[in-house]
Amino acid sequence: MDIKVGIVGFGLRSSLHRYIHRPGAGSVVSAVCDTSERGRADAAEKLPEALVTGSLDELLASGIEAVLVLTPDHTHREVVTRTLKAGVPTFCEKPLDITVDGADEILKTAYRTGTRLYVGHNMRHMPAIRQMREIIESGAIGDVKAVWCRHFVGNGGDYYFKDWHAERRYSNSLLLQKGAHDIDVIHWLAGGYTTSVSGLGELSVYGDVSDRRDNSDRRMGEWFSADNWPGSDQRELNPVIDVEDVSMVQMRLGNGVLASYQQCHFTPDYWRNYTVIGSAGRIENFGDGPGDFIHVWNTRTTSGFNEPDLRVEIAGDAEGHGGADPLLIAEFLKFATEGGFTQTSPLAARAAVAVGDLGARSLRSGGGALDVPELPADVVRYFEDAQQRVVV
Repeated sequence: MDIKVGIVGFGLRSSLHRYIHRPGAGSVVSAVCDTSERGRADAAEKLPEALVTGSLDELLASGIEAVLVLTPDHTHREVVTRTLKAGVPTFCEKPLDITVDGADEILKTAYRTGTRLYVGHNMRHMPAIRQMREIIESGAIGDVKAVWCRHFVGNGGDYYFKDWHAERRYSNSLLLQKGAHDIDVIHWLAGGYTTSVSGLGELSVYGDVSDRRDNSDRRMGEWFSADNWPGSDQRELNPVIDVEDVSMVQMRLGNGVLASYQQCHFTPDYWRNYTVIGSAGRIENFGDGPGDFIHVWNTRTTSGFNEPDLRVEIAGDAEGHGGADPLLIAEFLKFATEGGFTQTSPLAARAAVAVGDLGARSLRSGGGALDVPELPADVVRYFEDAQQRVVV
């Protein structure tokens, strides 16, 4: 029997429906909710047998057994708390929310209701990240002491500065919408969560671009162009831009690891670079897709660059975030029906939101360090125990 899955928000991430709607193979998309006429039209075209509605109440009453929430970031708290209260196992696209308070309300609602919550941090399924983690766990570089990430967002102008992402009221900061991925990976590779964070950032390029347009009648695929280069020559940017296009945060983790994350949205290249330094070596990726390489250094050199002791080719597929998306959906569907431990973690998702939210507050107020507030101990235990009520 196929599990009936609903989708709330049929926009950019609606492509995930390809990995869900497999009649006779375990799951079908039986209902879609989108508040826009275009979203509903797209859903009706791609999923002609599904209920398509603009009402969340109607979707929740349709008999769905799991739901994906793929709505804009600032709506996550409102939508996800409703699906959890309705008792429907819920997939929330990252970031969990755009503020620590919003993320905490979602976690506390999941705790109170006992409804299963899953967060779509797909990079935990990306081959490049999994391979780096395997190298670390093998002991190849000793104990992790520092993690650095540089993210060159070469398509940043087209991806994030032509719609709602460019406005704080909708995204808070691109340390969340874009950075939540990398911050979660930093925590995963380092084996701990951030306890204090400080940040710096500026709107350095796109704020000076005068060519503006309300793009609410279009989607990213319709305005994207590689010809929009350099960043100062961008066209048709969002009328309001008040998020930073270059930002960086410093993190101190609870296990003593130090970390940093840098993000720039006007680079010529588009990839992310992780450097993990241990007590007995370091690793670094050069490229993050199939066919690229992870380098491992263990031999000391007294000066200059040294060739790596080991080069590990990155595996995976060219599509679906290196093959991560189908694995992400498969894990969610299994969790929704059976429960158990998962590679992704609501606690980790909240930790990533905390860095993004507090990092944004820091960089906008002089760059001082801010402490991450703690969650109630019973909520932490609940999620550490795979969202099962443990009776002592």
